[in-house]
Amino acid sequence: MATISSTAMFSPSFQSVRSCTKTSAGMYPSLSMISRRSRRSMAIKAELNPSLVISLSTGLSLFLGRFVFFNFQRENVAKQGLPEQNGLTHFEAGDVRAKEYVSLLKSNDPVGFNIVDVLAWGSIGHILAYYILATASNGYDPNFFG
Repeated sequence: MATISSTAMFSPSFQSVRSCTKTSAGMYPSLSMISRRSRRSMAIKAELNPSLVISLSTGLSLFLGRFVFFNFQRENVAKQGLPEQNGLTHFEAGDVRAKEYVSLLKSNDPVGFNIVDVLAWGSIGHILAYYILATASNGYDPNFFG
């Protein structure tokens, strides 16, 4: 019994993976010193302003979707045509609910950029922004230009 209690009394103390170092008095540091030290080291400072990054990437993707990729996307959709079954579109085959809901897709935009396009390109911009923020805070530097 004496050997069990003596080994339990002198077992090393660990903080995370590294063992605690002894202070100048020869004793292990107190819990308050450990918690103060770990709180300071856990502070994360963002190098980029998240609001600015999200706004700029969303605005850029909306701009690209409206002025660059819009015609390309519409041409590909027109090439594909409506879905068919046995050579007939779903609406022609008797499914009255297969008709497109037109009022949702109407807009006052001269080209026809509607709410579905805004939501799709805006979500792409948000995904891009969160990728930029995650990789920047992670320390990843792809070195595209240098």
